[in-house]
Amino acid sequence: MSDYDDVCVLLPTMDEVETVARVVEAFRDAGIGNVLVIDGGSADGTRTTAREAGARVVVQSGHGKGQAVREAVRDHVDAPYVVMADADATYDAADVDAMLEPLLDGEVDHVIGNRFADMRPGAMTRLNRIGNRVINLAFRAIHGEGYRDILSGYRAFTRESFLRLHLTADGFGIETEMAVECVKHQIPVAVVPITYRERPGGSATNLHPIRDGGVIFLELYRKAKTNNPLFYFGSIGAVSTAAGAVMTAYVLYEWFVFRVSHEVITVGAVGAAILGIQLLIFGVLADMILSLHREQVARLEQAFEDRDAEDPKDVGDIERTTDGDAD
Repeated sequence: MSDYDDVCVLLPTMDEVETVARVVEAFRDAGIGNVLVIDGGSADGTRTTAREAGARVVVQSGHGKGQAVREAVRDHVDAPYVVMADADATYDAADVDAMLEPLLDGEVDHVIGNRFADMRPGAMTRLNRIGNRVINLAFRAIHGEGYRDILSGYRAFTRESFLRLHLTADGFGIETEMAVECVKHQIPVAVVPITYRERPGGSATNLHPIRDGGVIFLELYRKAKTNNPLFYFGSIGAVSTAAGAVMTAYVLYEWFVFRVSHEVITVGAVGAAILGIQLLIFGVLADMILSLHREQVARLEQAFEDRDAEDPKDVGDIERTTDGDAD
C-alpha cells in the first residue's frame, strides 16, 4: 500500500503531447498512482498519450485552465488530497514529497511551490521574471501576505479547503485567485522550495505574458473589493481626490495670474474631490465592517471548537452514569 493512496495528481492539459507522458510517469514513479489528466480539447494526441502512460483522462466541459481545475476537483476527484501541476515537464515530480509533507502532517491546508528557490537557467524569461516579482509585490501590498510565488502552478491542497474557495477565473488567473481566496478565508498556507526547469524542446507554452499578466493584475485588484476594501475603494478615492486637487490648483492659478475663470473645470474639480472623499470614507467603513465580520466568524469557529472539545467529556459522563445505573 502506497503512502500516497489518498492523493490525486491533477494535470490540466492543452496540446501537451510532447511532455505529458513523462510527467505522468514521473509522478507514478514518485509513488502516486492516481493521476488525473483533464484536457481542454487537445488536437495533438495528448489524451491518448496520457492514457497510455497510466493516467485517467477526462475532457473538460468548458475552456481555460481555471475552469478545468474547478471541474476536476469538484466532479472527478475523490481523494482528500490533491497535487496540482502543469503537464509541460517544468516541475519536478521528486518535489512532491516536500509539497505533501506539511499537508499530510496536518500543519496546513494549502501548499505553494516556490519556483524562485531553484529556478534553472532558461526556465523563465527576464520579462516574465520581472512580471512575477511585480505581481508578488502587488499581492503582498494589497492582500497583506507574502506567499513568494503566487503564480506557481505546483500546488498541494486538501479537497475540503479547495471547495471552500469561491473561484471564478477561467484562465491562468486561477493561481492568483486561489492565493487571494486562501487569505480571505484564512486557510493555513505553507510555501516550500521547488525546482523549476525550462520547457523541453518541441513543447510550446500556452501563456501570453502581456495579456495574462493584465488579467492577473485585474484579478488582484478585483478581489481586493471583498478582501481589502480600504485599498480597493481608497485607491480609487485617492486618484479621484488627487485629480480634483490638480484641477483646483489649475483653476486657481489661471484666476490669480491671468484672471481667467474656468467654470466647467471648477465644477469637475469639486465633483472629483467630493467623489474621492466619499470613496475614502466608504473604504474605511467597509474595512471596519469586514474586520467585525472576521471577528464574528472567528468567535463562531472557536465556539464550535469548544463545543466539539466538550462532546467527548459529555459522552464519557453519560457512559459512566449508565454504568452506575446498571450496577
